Amino acid sequence: MKKTLKKIFKQTNNIVIGSLHFPSLLGFSDFPGYKKSLAMALKDLRAYEEGGAHALFLENNYGLSTEKISTTQAVAMGYLIGEIRQQTMMPLGVSVLWNDYESAFALAKTYNLDFIRIPVFVDEVETYCGRIKGNAKHVLQVRKDLGSSNVAIFADILVKHSKHISKHSLASAAKKAIKGGADGVIVTGGWTGDPPTAETVAGLRGQIGNFPILIGSGVDNHNVSDLLQSANGVIVSTSLKTGSVKKNERNVKGFEQRVSQKRVSILMAQIYRNG
Repeated sequence: MKKTLKKIFKQTNNIVIGSLHFPSLLGFSDFPGYKKSLAMALKDLRAYEEGGAHALFLENNYGLSTEKISTTQAVAMGYLIGEIRQQTMMPLGVSVLWNDYESAFALAKTYNLDFIRIPVFVDEVETYCGRIKGNAKHVLQVRKDLGSSNVAIFADILVKHSKHISKHSLASAAKKAIKGGADGVIVTGGWTGDPPTAETVAGLRGQIGNFPILIGSGVDNHNVSDLLQSANGVIVSTSLKTGSVKKNERNVKGFEQRVSQKRVSILMAQIYRNG
């Protein structure tokens, strides 16, 4: 599985994937329009590129209400992803929240993306969008049916923002994900901005050998070096955005708050300093 990381990112360790969050999409009352949505996305793209990140996840992080997105929202995501794809040579992936891997594979196939994120792959969880049960077998079937075998699957285990119905441990979930066909597992804390502990990640590393581990929440320049002692890479966004925490915002920062190139550079410098 290390070959997958090497092929996509040209390295197998100290990988930094920036998460580029789209605003609420077409169909939501606070959709800011295509022109403004794209302008915000391109600002974040440039901040990540100039700051030195290795790749990007493109994600519908706001205006969520269901497990699967609507056709309207899929079209909006497709427009934004298509425009971004033309603007960068960076490896790109997509996460379609809450758990719409069908749309994610379709977008990846259409816009030549390298990987997708699946929050619920082998677990069963209760979310504010309802109960979701992972189905790894169906995920692989969808990937095959869409001719997307070259699209890597990065699967969350015991994902954040959810009540865990599954009774298995983190290590057991990871082993189920590996057996189910994931190309890497993502470990999170409980919420946005909440990191797993370095001890938790080190313990998981001891259980699954050299299988790829990505950290999916709470990464900043203070903890990134410790987390990367055991993980192959990090997915990061919130700590890189400007401004303060927004009250009553589930995602901690609002969609109008932009990624800071300076903060990305500081994070990358911290990694290189200790790498």
